[in-house]
Amino acid sequence: MKKDRLEWVISGLNRYTLTKGEDQFVKSAERDFTEKSNLTQQQEERLETLYKEKSKLMPNKTLVSHQEKNTSGGTPFKRFRTKTIP
Repeated sequence: MKKDRLEWVISGLNRYTLTKGEDQFVKSAERDFTEKSNLTQQQEERLETLYKEKSKLMPNKTLVSHQEKNTSGGTPFKRFRTKTIP
């Protein structure tokens, strides 16, 4: 796995809340890559699988859902068009 791919996968995983074990694995894989400039095949596969699993879910860290954005409590503004009679 190349550095830019690893950074992309990790940045994608940062959008989700990871379990303690998943978080620890991601940190150790990142540390291994910086020390050895390489990951094992198993580490690469596990990172890719973890990313694919998490990407099926709704992100819950940095993105706010549409429902949370609309906190005004009111109904949206509606425009009414008048009919023109010839």
